[in-house]
Amino acid sequence: MLSHPHLLLAIPIWRQLRHLGGVGLVLLGVADNSVIPLTGSMDVLTIWLAARHREPWPYYAVMATLGAVIGGYITYSLARKGGKETMERKLSKKRAAQVYKAFARWGFGAVAIPALLPPPFPFVPFLLAAGAMQYSQKKFLAALTLGRGVRYTVAAGLGFLYGRHILRFFDRYYKQAVAILIVLAVIGTALTVVQYLRYRKK
Repeated sequence: MLSHPHLLLAIPIWRQLRHLGGVGLVLLGVADNSVIPLTGSMDVLTIWLAARHREPWPYYAVMATLGAVIGGYITYSLARKGGKETMERKLSKKRAAQVYKAFARWGFGAVAIPALLPPPFPFVPFLLAAGAMQYSQKKFLAALTLGRGVRYTVAAGLGFLYGRHILRFFDRYYKQAVAILIVLAVIGTALTVVQYLRYRKK
């Protein structure tokens, strides 16, 4: 499973993020909430760090949320500059209309609920939609912080409560777990690129 050179290369990067602790969570959060999401990586690292008990577990929940909010805001800002025209170029008119309708109906919840849901639920499209539709910055940040905050608080809490079992699992299946995360990230990136190119042609 780990014979591919890119998979082997990514393992040292994962180890480096682990050693950085909370700072690593911020860096990973920025990347994970960009247009190239790293599916499941934030949850895994948050749980693992909290399980180590080197810092109080709420610290890791806060750092994970901070990274997610920074990354999400960057993606939101880029889409905000492009406006609805950018959104409609990347999506079909039918799908764009569905997104507009969802935001008109749910507003705050259209950001907060997807931010709360665990992988593999796709979240980046909602960040792009919020920016393209010029959704309120204050409401966007509040919704994103709430959703991600609850999600990573739960993840860190689970890491703290079941730390011994979690660390035992990672010690035994470390390489396999990293490989799976990498494969999921590659698949997510490929689907995003394919979808973008497909609707751009339309």
